Amino acid sequence: MKTIKFSDFSKLDIKTGTITDVKRHSNADKLYIVQVDVGSKTLQTVTSLVPYYREEELTGKSVVVLCNLEKMKMRGEVSECMLLCAETDDESESVLLTPERLMGNGVQIV
Repeated sequence: MKTIKFSDFSKLDIKTGTITDVKRHSNADKLYIVQVDVGSKTLQTVTSLVPYYREEELTGKSVVVLCNLEKMKMRGEVSECMLLCAETDDESESVLLTPERLMGNGVQIV
C-alpha cells in the first residue's frame, strides 16, 4: 500500500452527517439517491447500498461523509459526496461507518 503525507490527508473534508432522505434510483437496481445533512448544507450522493440496507434503515442514520469529492453523474443523477463504508473484498457485506456517539452534523473528522 502506498503511503501519503499528512498534508494529502488534510485535503479530505470528512464530516459527520445525517441521512435525511433516501429513494431508489429509477434506472438502477442497486442504487439509492441519498440526501445527507452535513451541517452547513445538504449534499446528494448516489450509492450502491441497496443490497445491504433498506430505505427505512438509512433514513435518519448518522454517517461519516467525504464532502469534497468532485461531483460526477451516476446514471443521470449528480453525486457530490461519498458515504464511507467498510466493505469485504467479495462485496458480500458493506457497512456504513458511523460515529461511536451522536455528534452534530458537520463535525470534522480528524
